[in-house]
Amino acid sequence: MNTENTKAQMRKGILEFCILSLIDRREMYVSDLIDELRKGRLDVVEGTLYPLLTRLKNGEFLSYRWEESTGGPPRKYYQITDKGKLFLAELQNTWQELTDSVNQITKTNNLSGEPQNSFEPKS
Repeated sequence: MNTENTKAQMRKGILEFCILSLIDRREMYVSDLIDELRKGRLDVVEGTLYPLLTRLKNGEFLSYRWEESTGGPPRKYYQITDKGKLFLAELQNTWQELTDSVNQITKTNNLSGEPQNSFEPKS
């Protein structure tokens, strides 16, 4: 089994959540998003990001505005919409439930490294 492929699939599954979370803080240009995602150790290229942004825009979760640039073509800045804020809240709840479940299933005993069994054997 290819670990890198599995890691890539897991990252793709959370990118929309991360993008909406970042844009909820402030409007962002694509290179800003890439920089912030990299700071969080998620390496994303423009070829991955643009289709996600388009899908989020088409779903009315994001909008954008154009701003003239002093050093090149105009830039597209993305903002989260009210619908996007509601969707982000749902994703935050789902993420919390998912991480709680995964942590419960995979938690280990710090001393032995053995999985903790939270289930009592039937008598």
